Amino acid sequence: MHPAFSVIFLTTLIGAGQGLFMALVTGQVYSLANLLEPQDNVTFYAAGSALALVLLGFGLVAAVFHLGKPSYFLTRAWRGVTQWRTSWLSRELIALPAFMLLVFLYAVSHYANLTNPLFVIKGQIPVDVTLLLGVIGSLASLVLFVCTAMIYASVRFLQEWHSPLTVANFILFGLASGFTLAAAFSAWSDVALVGFYGVWAVIFTVLAAITRGFSMYRNGRIKHKSTLQTAIGVRHTKIRQRSMGFMGGSFNTREFFHGAGAGSVAAVKLFFVVMVFLVPVALLAASNALGSAYLPILAFAVQYVGLMAERWYFFAEAKHPQNLYYQSVA
Repeated sequence: MHPAFSVIFLTTLIGAGQGLFMALVTGQVYSLANLLEPQDNVTFYAAGSALALVLLGFGLVAAVFHLGKPSYFLTRAWRGVTQWRTSWLSRELIALPAFMLLVFLYAVSHYANLTNPLFVIKGQIPVDVTLLLGVIGSLASLVLFVCTAMIYASVRFLQEWHSPLTVANFILFGLASGFTLAAAFSAWSDVALVGFYGVWAVIFTVLAAITRGFSMYRNGRIKHKSTLQTAIGVRHTKIRQRSMGFMGGSFNTREFFHGAGAGSVAAVKLFFVVMVFLVPVALLAASNALGSAYLPILAFAVQYVGLMAERWYFFAEAKHPQNLYYQSVA
């Protein structure tokens, strides 16, 4: 498939925003349970939620540029949600703004210091408005992760995507980048949660490496159902394609194939493995050992660049059956 950079930015930005929000809520729950030192609500949770909202907003802008005619977004966007019963894309279009609203309310409630307990769980965890919004928002984040991933995992004829591993990878990559960003934001804010978020970031990064490794192993051994014979309806055992059918190219030759050579695809694969998994874990470990405030920020920057490469590879490794007919050049 052709990797559209608008979709690459969309999925990586909103994934990091979702992961950051869930990291903030996790930190709040640990603080309320007296497992961490309480943090300043206004300057940390509210500002962190605002940062998550910015990432989600940029992701939404990237999605607009993926449209054939972005100018039609305001006048025709409502039509995209009408097929929510059958379309995962429609469900994503509903889940994303709903989640953004919850993130906004979470930030406002912290900024307004709405922390008076409504009730107490087992006499230990005081539940206030911010915590309720955080828990509901985290559930909405998981729903959004599933909706985004299922847009691809539900496509049966793209066998590389049609797997539960696609959903697991989207969730774990979002959590890994979000918790890494939370560690970076804690370091920048001079909040003593760098180690807490860093440990969780490493855990999610390792889990993402395991699931992505299984995914690449599986995809490398897929026996595709479509062949040259089924593509053109000829059962002869020896068929060789000499032309793709177009001298100047077409939508089919551009949209469903990445156009890169096997060496380039392999280089991207190696690049994202190093940048997403190895380097961030090393930087976070060094940050914990040295107490550096800059290494977590560098870890997030490196990991995000790697995630963009991973998402490019995610699209490039999917082999559309129509390429059997169109991608051979005389």
